[in-house]
Amino acid sequence: MKRRFIAACAVAAAVSAAATGCTQDGGQGAAAAAAPGRHTDVNDSAAELGHADELRISDAEQRLVKQCMNRRGFPFSEHRPLTLEESRPVGYVQDDADWAREHGYGSRIEAKSDRAGRHNPNLAHRNTLSAERRALYDAALDGGRDASVLTVEVPGGGGTIRKRTGGCVGEAQKQLYGDQKTWFRAEKAALNLRPLYVADLLRDQQFGKAVTAWAACMARAGQPYPDPEAAREGARRTARDLPPDRAFVVEKRIATADALCARDASLRAVGRKRQAHYIGTLRAEYREALDTHRRLQRNALARAEEIVGPRA
Repeated sequence: MKRRFIAACAVAAAVSAAATGCTQDGGQGAAAAAAPGRHTDVNDSAAELGHADELRISDAEQRLVKQCMNRRGFPFSEHRPLTLEESRPVGYVQDDADWAREHGYGSRIEAKSDRAGRHNPNLAHRNTLSAERRALYDAALDGGRDASVLTVEVPGGGGTIRKRTGGCVGEAQKQLYGDQKTWFRAEKAALNLRPLYVADLLRDQQFGKAVTAWAACMARAGQPYPDPEAAREGARRTARDLPPDRAFVVEKRIATADALCARDASLRAVGRKRQAHYIGTLRAEYREALDTHRRLQRNALARAEEIVGPRA
């Protein structure tokens, strides 16, 4: 069930026509706040921020957290292991052939990100602290165990998300977004609408025709896969039986054909159009959250531009 949920959300993420994501449940503690993560594609149109802008906000938050932690007597590193190109969102529809020729489906980038997560200097420092000092570190970072906790129900009954509101993380988010409670609720509503429409999108006739056209193109290219997820799984399956360098060559070959056929079939354009249709059926109920999310995110970008430069 979880695998099907994730695969369905990948479709919506890749053709995104609104800032709507998939999260079943979640929480953030001190360790999570200190760890890096790969970016998630949640853009819709020119009205929504691109991933470079979202990275800039994230980098600005790290800078603010570092400054705050230093004031409180703790070291904190700004950890940006991935370049802007490496941080490019990769979803169900991947239609950038140049990127695919260089990175395939991003398996090596994912491995790099995983390694960076395991060797995050902030987590490494925290692990060297005594229990007493670690508790002080956690309190400084996000309020620790005694912090106030915000709670929001995921749209459609998909679960509950909780977040600590204190410490330097809370202070940084207030500087960027203003009221932390308003931002948290708007963000989690906006980023968790996909389960409400993704099943309809997967059954959509127009989107299905575009996938069929993509599959025909792939067959002509010698890559007979029924849909983009199957192509990606084929690359992963092949990688298990080949030496790493050879597996990466195969991954790039499949990914490049995938991207070229996605362009040929206008798969992203069709997906965005149909997703916009289904999002439209939800806007009456969630308009306030979506508009608030967009407004606060743009305000945060303006502030971030005064704090850090763009990711290289």
